[in-house]
Amino acid sequence: MTDLRTSLGDPTALGHARAVAHAAAQPLTKAARANLPAAPGDSHSNLGWSRDLAMFLTHPMPAVSGPVQVGLSLAPLVMTLMQNGQRIAELALSGESLTEVENWLDNQLKTAGLKSASVIKITYDMPQDVTSLVVFPANGPDLAVMAAWFSLASTALDALIADLAGTSAKTSEIRCWPHHFDIATYVSLEAGDAETAKGVGVGLSPGDGSYDQPYFYVNPWPHLDVASLPSPVTPGHWHTDGFVGAIATGQEILSLDDIANRTAAFVQDSFSLGRKLIGA
Repeated sequence: MTDLRTSLGDPTALGHARAVAHAAAQPLTKAARANLPAAPGDSHSNLGWSRDLAMFLTHPMPAVSGPVQVGLSLAPLVMTLMQNGQRIAELALSGESLTEVENWLDNQLKTAGLKSASVIKITYDMPQDVTSLVVFPANGPDLAVMAAWFSLASTALDALIADLAGTSAKTSEIRCWPHHFDIATYVSLEAGDAETAKGVGVGLSPGDGSYDQPYFYVNPWPHLDVASLPSPVTPGHWHTDGFVGAIATGQEILSLDDIANRTAAFVQDSFSLGRKLIGA
């Protein structure tokens, strides 16, 4: 069995793999947008992460022969059509162009009696290295590392949700948002308008303009007062540029022993601290 620390690799060397995975996820969200009714916050277009399959999955899309999901595994990079929980078609994304991938997906969706994905236009902004990808490169080991970070996050977020079960806190499903490509849950701590009601966003970004590596974040809402922040939870730090939240970068996570349990502890302890600071 591969050691978790080894599976998580070098978190600072994942920029290219992140862009490839982010680009490969877009046909999935297009398929969902084409075949599911719009939901608040575009939640119909987000993706689940299956640790057992090491795969992103769309929400089930109703079809005559049973619900269809489009899946994307990262190691190797393979797009899969699932129906009734069974794999019915697969396409390896290694040397395939984005156009070829979308044509294949359209044909599979049509066969299942669903609408084409390629007609959907993405309107949100994404990094240039994602939008400029035309041909998927040969699979490399960094995609497996990226999958390991998503699975670590899924495990830690599951632990948080289990810890909050039976309390007044309301947790959302753990989903990956295709615009930022982060996997997260939102914990609502009071009723009311989401713009003003207290809550905490908790998740993992695979890396972005703030940190060019995966990082866990715990972002209380409303924003905390930067002038009165207490000491952060180990091994993290406070981020105060653009948003205010507790952050543990991939490098900080790898400084831990017993990575899985200590990561879950960082998430839960940072959530508890953030909840206390916003008075919820």
